[in-house]
Parts: sequence; C-alpha cells; structure tokens
Amino acid sequence: MLVAVKRPPTEFVIQGNVPEKFINLLKKDYGSGVTVERDAKDDEYEIATEAAWYKELKAKEKPGDILRFYRCLHKMTQPQLGALLEVSKQKISNMENGIIPISRQTALKLEKIFKVRAGRFI
Repeated sequence: MLVAVKRPPTEFVIQGNVPEKFINLLKKDYGSGVTVERDAKDDEYEIATEAAWYKELKAKEKPGDILRFYRCLHKMTQPQLGALLEVSKQKISNMENGIIPISRQTALKLEKIFKVRAGRFI
C-alpha cells in the first residue's frame, strides 16, 4: 500500500542582520524554496553627526549638560568634582543647571580632570 501525504509549505520570516552561514544552512535544508529579500535601506548608512536628529539635539545642548555628562561618565558626585575644582557642590549644581556660566579658568581645570578640550565646557 502506498500512502502519500501532501505537506503544506513552511513559511517563516527572519528579519535583521542574518549571518550568511545561517542563510546557507536554510538553503541546504529547504532547497530552492528559500528566498532572500534584502531591503535597500539595510545597506544604507547615515553618519550620525550629519543626521537631522543629531543636529537638533546638539543645538539644544548646553555647557552644563556636557559637564553633567562627563561627571557622570567618570562616576563622580557633585561634591567629589567640587573638591577637585575647590568649589562647593552648590556651584557645580549651578553650573550644570545653567544658573551660572562655566568660567574659562574652570573649563581649563575640567580639561585636565576629564581629558577633553576645555572648549567643550564653554
């Protein structure tokens, strides 16, 4: 006796950066039934600093935001940074919140502490 069973096709979609090794394995197991479609946008890259969203964020960025970023990046508290700059915690807070500007002298000290250009803080 001969029994024939018609199997429904298996369909699934994998999106993202699929390794070529995996695609070849699928082709080996499923033969010509495997189709690979590449999105044109998958191969397009945009330089972040030239993107509109980056320029918009950069325009809103203030010296105090940069100070807070580097302080947090170096896992420092406001009192710790104040001690290094020989100023109060309140002054650090005021600089970060834009209440008082960061002086050139302070920016030069920050340059040495964080090892970035002083101009970032002015």
